[in-house]
Amino acid sequence: MGKLFGTDGVRGIANLELTNALAYDLGFFGARVLTEQLRGKRARILVGRDTRLSGDMLENALIAGILASGSDAVKAGVIPTPGIAYLVREEGFDAGVMISASHNSFEYNGIKFFNGDGLKLSDEVEAAIEEEILQPDKAAEPLTGEFLGSLSEDPALKYKYLEHVKGLAHEGYGAYEFAIDTANGAVYELAPELFRSLGARVHVLHDGPDGVNINHDCGSTHLESLRDYVTAHDLDFGLAFDGDADRLLAVDHTGELVDGDKIMMILANQMKTRNELAKNAVVVTVMSNIGFHKAMKESEVAVEVTRVGDRYVLEKMLEKEYAIGGEQSGHIIFLEHNTTGDGLLTGVKLINALIDSGSSLRQLSQKMKTFPQVLKNARINPENMGRYDQHLAINRRIKEIEEKMAGSGRILIRPSGTEPLIRVMLEGEDLEELNQYAGELVALFEEELRK
Repeated sequence: MGKLFGTDGVRGIANLELTNALAYDLGFFGARVLTEQLRGKRARILVGRDTRLSGDMLENALIAGILASGSDAVKAGVIPTPGIAYLVREEGFDAGVMISASHNSFEYNGIKFFNGDGLKLSDEVEAAIEEEILQPDKAAEPLTGEFLGSLSEDPALKYKYLEHVKGLAHEGYGAYEFAIDTANGAVYELAPELFRSLGARVHVLHDGPDGVNINHDCGSTHLESLRDYVTAHDLDFGLAFDGDADRLLAVDHTGELVDGDKIMMILANQMKTRNELAKNAVVVTVMSNIGFHKAMKESEVAVEVTRVGDRYVLEKMLEKEYAIGGEQSGHIIFLEHNTTGDGLLTGVKLINALIDSGSSLRQLSQKMKTFPQVLKNARINPENMGRYDQHLAINRRIKEIEEKMAGSGRILIRPSGTEPLIRVMLEGEDLEELNQYAGELVALFEEELRK
């Protein structure tokens, strides 16, 4: 991990860790690095944001940096992250920037870049931007006069993205009545418009953003209200987005979770039936449940495994030319249609699968048995993030637990890419045992590495 960039751009508490000065520098040096190959041509950079209170502040600072670099900026307004990724590529922008902290609470914000192909930046490009920012002696001479960039707004752009998603829907949405939870986030307007325009009977939850309620007890990280609403109103299912709508989770008509693993299982099976599953394979991360692997084996679908992070899923998909990949958390990529996780597109694809199969969401999701999985976070001193895996006492205890589980489960330890947290995940057959071991390991991490 770099000094500024995590696994999903630059993220932190707005105005404390992610300051206006840093946003300006990211705009200035990010634009300069991303447009070096244009050889003097004035670059156009698309900028979008979610509904966080700090979005206006950071957007203005970021755009000031872009303009000072000599590039032009176009504001797309409130738009989902996948909308920026799609539009950069389809509308001929030279780069794109999304201001969002995704599923994090409102006090956080983030800045993530896309190149002209709609792809997140490589580690090498991020390192080049960091080097420019962190070494002020390399600062360029300031531009003046006609060499400064200009700013424009195009609020219609997000509807071009919406039409793209809508065009992938099958006939038959009128047969379903369901709820959507927009997380008071980036699709609070677009998601209801999409599904209603397709003829579905849609109940909308958490679509009144006020700057501070994004992801607050709602969306894909807090499914309780969606579960309760779906069961109380006897609906067919519910769909939940996160703050920037690059992920989607669902609940069936009983309120049971249909996570990213189950959604990918359903869609991989559908794509195989329709001869659309390139190379008969799907890409997932190490976090995917054992049950997913078993279900795919039964369907005779190959599974490729990557590190955690949709950027690594995408890298594998591009390398092997696979059609679908994603994460248990609901980031799912359909490479034919977009280059990042796309909640609206996933929702459309999932409903298409219901229409094609004539089955309920519950019937399709139950083709995969989910093994108990416990994920807990250990908060440690940020200075220890780089050596969390080098502590002898912790490694000894992990090995002891693995031996006790005797091959019937697994332990996965990994650092967060956005916060000073160590993710402790255990998977196996006995939930009570998993919780006990996970709690023990979290306590050990915090005791040893919080100093």
